[in-house]
Amino acid sequence: MREVVITGGGTGIGYAVAAAFVSLGDHVTITGRREHVLKEAASKLGSDCAAFNAASPVAVKEAVDGLPPRVDVLVNNAGGNTNLERRQSDDLMDVAEAWWANLNANLMSAVLVTTALAPRMGRGGRIVTIGSLAARGTGSGSYGAAKAALESWTADLAAELGPQGITANVVSPGVVVDTEFFRGRLTEEGIRARVENTRNGRPGTPSDVADTVLFLASAGARHITGQVLHVNGGAYLGR
Repeated sequence: MREVVITGGGTGIGYAVAAAFVSLGDHVTITGRREHVLKEAASKLGSDCAAFNAASPVAVKEAVDGLPPRVDVLVNNAGGNTNLERRQSDDLMDVAEAWWANLNANLMSAVLVTTALAPRMGRGGRIVTIGSLAARGTGSGSYGAAKAALESWTADLAAELGPQGITANVVSPGVVVDTEFFRGRLTEEGIRARVENTRNGRPGTPSDVADTVLFLASAGARHITGQVLHVNGGAYLGR
């Protein structure tokens, strides 16, 4: 039985990933900032949970003792576009804080949790980080920049951990419905506009992403590392 840790596992893509691993008989620990959401999700999943802010080095350090002493799979899913929660401003301090917020939520959360847990991984360990189509220059500002930074960091991580038999990859979704990402602001028109860019004519679902994560965590993906797997119906063509 594998030990799987999933950040941001209480809802949306993270919850779907957790459910997929649970269905295989793995022992799953989900993390997130909202304790009540985590406990409810963990109860439904039959998993463990740990509430902490993955973007805070202090919080991660305090929480790490409550996480499994052995980790076989780490899924860095915590994040989101923090600009959706902020008002736009040209004030330089506001601009700086907006960029820091997205970098912390999306990049530093993955860096900190991975740094804390990688020493608990042995040969065959898997690190999968959830990126975004926004990293490919789709006009998402600091959010896209943070997701692009994840790709660069993952390439370095794969080189660092490869000699230990640990792989590191990014799964990069396009638009995914049935998540909290858009804070209820995504309209039917917005979905249609995004689907027009796909080759298969539909938005993604959390299970589309979860299935790809399961593959990267499988023995069949043992020679795949440092890669970005695009799960967006062809909205971006990786060629």
